[in-house]
Amino acid sequence: MLQIQYLGYKSLTQTIDMASQTSMVFAMQPSVIETHEVVITGTPITAGSRYNSTSASVVTKDQLQGSSTNLIDALAKQVPGMSQITTSQAISKPVIRGLSYNRVVTLNDGVKQQGQQWGDEHGIEMDQYSAGRVEVLRGAASLQYGSDALGGVINVIDPPTPAEGNVAGEFLTNYSTNNGLSNTSVMLTGNQDGIVWRGRGTYQNAYSFNTPAGRYINSGFNQTDASGMIGVNKPWGYSHLNFSYYKNNIGFYDADPGDPLYNQSTSRTIDYPRQDIRHYKVALNNNFLFGGSSLKLDLGYQKNQRRELEDNPDPSLFFDMNTYSLDAKYSLPEMNGWSPVIGLSGALSHSVNRGEELLIPAYDEYSTGAFVYLKKMWGQNTFSAGARYDFIKNKGKAQNADNGDVIFTGFDNHFSNVSGALGFTHIFNDVLSFKANAGSAFRAPNPAELGSNGVHEGTTRYEIGDPNLAPERSYQADATLEYGSGFVTGSFGIYENYIHNYIYAADRNKEQTTVVGDDGQSRSYDTYRYGQVNANLYGFEGNLTLHPVSFIHFENTFTYTHAQNSTFNRPLALIPAGALHNTLRFEPKVSGLKDFYFYAGIDNFFNQNRVDNTFETPAAGYTLLNAGIGATFNIGKQPLKLFVAGTNLTNKAYYDALSRLRPGRYSQEDPTYGVYNMGRNVTFGVYIPFGTNK
Repeated sequence: MLQIQYLGYKSLTQTIDMASQTSMVFAMQPSVIETHEVVITGTPITAGSRYNSTSASVVTKDQLQGSSTNLIDALAKQVPGMSQITTSQAISKPVIRGLSYNRVVTLNDGVKQQGQQWGDEHGIEMDQYSAGRVEVLRGAASLQYGSDALGGVINVIDPPTPAEGNVAGEFLTNYSTNNGLSNTSVMLTGNQDGIVWRGRGTYQNAYSFNTPAGRYINSGFNQTDASGMIGVNKPWGYSHLNFSYYKNNIGFYDADPGDPLYNQSTSRTIDYPRQDIRHYKVALNNNFLFGGSSLKLDLGYQKNQRRELEDNPDPSLFFDMNTYSLDAKYSLPEMNGWSPVIGLSGALSHSVNRGEELLIPAYDEYSTGAFVYLKKMWGQNTFSAGARYDFIKNKGKAQNADNGDVIFTGFDNHFSNVSGALGFTHIFNDVLSFKANAGSAFRAPNPAELGSNGVHEGTTRYEIGDPNLAPERSYQADATLEYGSGFVTGSFGIYENYIHNYIYAADRNKEQTTVVGDDGQSRSYDTYRYGQVNANLYGFEGNLTLHPVSFIHFENTFTYTHAQNSTFNRPLALIPAGALHNTLRFEPKVSGLKDFYFYAGIDNFFNQNRVDNTFETPAAGYTLLNAGIGATFNIGKQPLKLFVAGTNLTNKAYYDALSRLRPGRYSQEDPTYGVYNMGRNVTFGVYIPFGTNK
């Protein structure tokens, strides 16, 4: 599938035969309609978004540059149906249609990101500036991605390699006034006779973020990223070797009700307690063409190390996990109008504890899966169907203390599942289309849910797993109507997701567990036990953009999720509030400037009164004012992009419903004790692309 885009013209998408020697001519038509992108996430066959039944959003490289502190923060501000669970400023966990943690899959270099996705305060170990673009799939996707894809998929896609004989690169830097966040990233890439390469380095540094009440103590962070790629692009396909290194140091503040939460320090020194996170990855991405068929093969190795440091450089808690993975998809030649794909995947994870404190046992996890997928287009209709089988084995190792007390009893669990999916799209005309999906998905319990028994320092609670947990099984359906004319573009979608044996941790019985520390002092922690209920999540999402003239865009997105714990007949916990985002954007043509724009926007987050009041409190709604301006200048032949972006310009004091530091979550002892979200922030940025032709 080939797509051609150019500003002011309709996007042109056409299927091509790589084995054909026939010349092709592409004619584009003028248009002010927002383009419909080619989407590769959600189904094994790439298609234009109108012909792809999955609900997916594309976030471009330019849209990832702004005032965000990490990749998930950048996406959550722009994708309908997506939000984030935050811990301070540096940690964001993706939430799609109300589901998070191990229920959302993140891909990078074609490989599932494997860290400690189960943890509340464990973010995504990824450089937000390394992406060429990001696709966010909303809805269950176990067919292609196996266990964990109940809520959706975030696919971080590499930037394209330059044309043969070219060397290109970029330099970007920005500075944010609220937390002193400085970002600098440099990339260089080239292509010489089909030998392609790329290298990037990124560094971020921030001190404690400012709220209307002061700076939250010890909330600074710094992050170092390095990545590279070398490979070949040939008529038979491509083979790319990618490698990356990620290191993040994050400050925490261990406070009890009555302790001060704020000061005015702008020191960039991170005090204890803190996290030291390192992630290493090597991926070999291949795509082999065989006439009318092709084989996409992705091999990966990841090493994730998570150190939690209490009061000195020696980690008290230290997870060390190694993961090997394989993912293969073979696309067969079209047969009687049907496009079939078969796939096979497998992974092996080995995790050990290297710290003195223990939370989850050392474990080994094995998984394998296979699927078949069929797609047929006739007239203005597209139909797809698929089935998948998965097998997962989790083996946790038993462990006793020196005095003989049992720390971990161990577990040896086997899970298997057959899931299926159906998809349908219909193009009514040039401006109106419809898509729908139905299917099942599953998620195997993770080792933390099965075997936890200890203090989780990042959440200041005692967690206890259950080795008898059953897999989660999801039954999901959604439907979306999309419209695009010269004046109006938009979409409206509804969804339903029923999850049998939904797993979550709660302190239902208000238990306390007393632990004696290394200093001989005892401390009591809220005790959270993992259990299962049946859950039902449904809602709607959409966007509406008005174009009264070609240079004015009135952009609106909205989302709402209703989530019910049907076993206990009460709301599910950690569900985002309904949100409405309105942005008025102007893009007039100004002499001497390219891509000039300025905008003003309002983010409306509604009350979240649907909470599990056994261990949550309601969150009030709030409204934030944002604005920005930017343009590209030419200094000789060198383009230079400058931008300024402001968020929460009124310095509103508020608590987000999904902040883990808000009242009711920060402390169970005092439900009024919590930390405000970030106050006013203005970011100044510079972006310089450069390149040479040989």
